[in-house]
Amino acid sequence: SSPPPSPSQGFDPAQAGSGLEAVAAAPLRRRHLPSVPRLPFPPGNAKMLRTAGSTLLSGLRAAAEPSLGSAAQVSHMSSKAFTATLFPGDGIGPDIAEAVKQVFNAAGVPVTWDEQIIGKTVDPRTNSMVTLENLESVKKHRIGLKGPMATPIGKGFRSLNLTLRKELDLYANVRPCVSIPGYKTRYDNVNLVTVRENTEGEYSGLEHEVVPGVVESLKIITRKASSRVAEFAFKYAIDNKREKVTAVHKANIMKKADGLFIECCREVAASNPGIRYEEIIVDNACMQLVKDPTQFDVLVMPNLYGDIISDLCAGLIGGLGLTPSSNVGLNGLALAEAVHGTAPDIAGKNLANPTALLLSSCMMLRHLGMGDKAEMIQNAVLSTIAEGKYRTGDLGGSSTTSDFTKAVIDKLD
Repeated sequence: SSPPPSPSQGFDPAQAGSGLEAVAAAPLRRRHLPSVPRLPFPPGNAKMLRTAGSTLLSGLRAAAEPSLGSAAQVSHMSSKAFTATLFPGDGIGPDIAEAVKQVFNAAGVPVTWDEQIIGKTVDPRTNSMVTLENLESVKKHRIGLKGPMATPIGKGFRSLNLTLRKELDLYANVRPCVSIPGYKTRYDNVNLVTVRENTEGEYSGLEHEVVPGVVESLKIITRKASSRVAEFAFKYAIDNKREKVTAVHKANIMKKADGLFIECCREVAASNPGIRYEEIIVDNACMQLVKDPTQFDVLVMPNLYGDIISDLCAGLIGGLGLTPSSNVGLNGLALAEAVHGTAPDIAGKNLANPTALLLSSCMMLRHLGMGDKAEMIQNAVLSTIAEGKYRTGDLGGSSTTSDFTKAVIDKLD
């Protein structure tokens, strides 16, 4: 049998429609973009965390401050005390949000939380249970933290997460997936980052019934959105001293939609010759990730593929309960989030794992320039997991949320 294709094997440009053959040499017109957010894992001093310092950190630490629009914004974002929007969310969301509050208080983080509760009915101004007041809170403070949210299936209104991303123009989702020291999985030395276009694609929310029994769902790909997420991915790679960006696509089938996405990625790649650029078809990407995730570095992709592949990558390191995430918009706007589900079966039972929201809150702190607080909390979380004494049920232990949270607080220094 023939050997499997390598991840660098892209598609024949001739298969993807006209206009792609010469695009790698096309000049890039620069656009104003924010710098990449500071992500949670700066090197720790503890010997136990040095593996995380060399593995977690080379992939997760961004080198640049967010680009802010005005002196007032700079003053607001860098001031010692700050206000952040907090969406506790649904299910276990309030449980893990309370854990973050307790850890922040113990660590002396000078935050005031503007707690926002999602509406119980659809707000006609947003066509979602996310209210206009919810959105205005994030726009006002320009920084936020979000627990898991549940949207009822098939009810005819917009997803809560989709509403936040679209209305706030949070165009890039950044999710680092790095092996956690002391927590053994099937894979070692995973160290990759997914960058997902967050505002269009199959998640544009444009669906209608053509005739009874026939539904049409529109996939929207634009040059503007594709170029800016590609530019973000390459800037992220440069700022983090990464070596390679891989664009994930299905342009062999969707020649115009994914063809345009790849065209934009190639334009950006041509202007960044110091970063190796590869392309891979999405189904092959899934197989190659499962076979050997260490062959990947930074992956950039349209919305649906990013949703699927980022969850796959989370599974490589132990699950969504260990994976931080941040959504990035223009002019320093950012909304960090836990990307796992609401787990209604254990809601209110003091059994939830707050790790993902805690590490996401570290992303928020580093985005604000509070790296010392972020490092303190991150090291305490990783030390608690590595020690193995206090682990919640999803990590193979029997500790409660309160047990884990107290253990983290006891390790703050």
